[in-house]
Amino acid sequence: MATAASSSSAHAQVATAAAKNGPVLVAQGDWTKNLVHLAKTAELKKHALTLQLHTAHILSAHATLDQKTKSIQDLKEQKNKLESERLRLLKCLREVNEDRDKADIMEAQITTECKELRNRIQQITDGDYASAKRDVDALRVELGEPALPSLQATLEEKSQQYLLERRLSAEQNTHKRAADEMVLEGVAPPPGTKRPRGRPKGSKNRKPAAAAGGGDAQLGLSATE
Repeated sequence: MATAASSSSAHAQVATAAAKNGPVLVAQGDWTKNLVHLAKTAELKKHALTLQLHTAHILSAHATLDQKTKSIQDLKEQKNKLESERLRLLKCLREVNEDRDKADIMEAQITTECKELRNRIQQITDGDYASAKRDVDALRVELGEPALPSLQATLEEKSQQYLLERRLSAEQNTHKRAADEMVLEGVAPPPGTKRPRGRPKGSKNRKPAAAAGGGDAQLGLSATE
């Protein structure tokens, strides 16, 4: 009796609450499965956004990697060119060093030869030349002729003659070059400007001079006889 009274009292309270709050919604079908589906859908969206973010980072990293790879290739090509240039310069430097060593060797050889020649000249000057010059000067004095000039005076005269010939040759080359330039430009050379023609000066007279010398020698021999 007490249990039936309490049950009816509970039903009466529920009916009173329902009358106050309105009609009660009752879930139809498998509502637990729908909630799980909604939860998984929300989780899928979350993971999809995370995946898209990671994909964007990976694509950006790949683009940067491609640029870096291209930069490495460019640097390798530049390095190969620089290496080729370095090898070429090293080869040139090696050739220059070899030429310099050869020049040093030749300089040392020529310096030694010059020293030997100076010693030989000094030896001849102090020995045979001095004795022969004394004899010649003594005989010339006995014959009433002046003594020969000193060796130093003869060397200075030869040096001055050589320098004069060099200066005249340089002037002739300058005049000839100026005349050639004027001809190329279509300008007539000034009067008195002569351009050398034919063979070098003196080339025609070498053999006749030798022949003349031979004739003089024959005349001298004939007179002696």
